[in-house]
Formats: sequence, structure tokens, C-alpha cells
Amino acid sequence: MRTTLDLNEKLIRELMDVTSAKTKTEAIHQAASELIRKRKLDRLKSLSGKIRLDLDWKKLEQTEIHHQTSLRRRRHGHR
Repeated sequence: MRTTLDLNEKLIRELMDVTSAKTKTEAIHQAASELIRKRKLDRLKSLSGKIRLDLDWKKLEQTEIHHQTSLRRRRHGHR
């Protein structure tokens, strides 16, 4: 998508230097992607301590083993 922007040339040059981007477009794409990634991580970090998972990993593991065994038997014609 083509867009016309009025950007600070010094800021864009610095952005290109720190991202090692060859073009302004590439630098802006990298910066936007990184900002989005960081904001998503911040939101995820804000959930720390707010979600409680009361899981019994041993029971979950046994259930998964049983399920995988059933799938293997079905593939080989057993029931």
C-alpha cells in the first residue's frame, strides 16, 4: 500500500542504521513489527499472577499417552 508520510530524515537514517535495513520501507516495517511484538509481550506480562492454572501434569500426561496409544492402534487396525 502506498502512503505519503512526512518523516524526520535524521530519525529514518538512524532507524536504518540500527535495523541494518537497506531501504526506508524495510526499516519502517521492521520497526512496526518490533513495536507490535513488544506491545503484545507487555500485555502478556501484565497477566502475570492473574491467571491461575490448577493442572495436574501427571494426569494430563497419562491422558495424552492413552490417547496416542489409541491413535496408534487405530492406524494399525486394532480397536
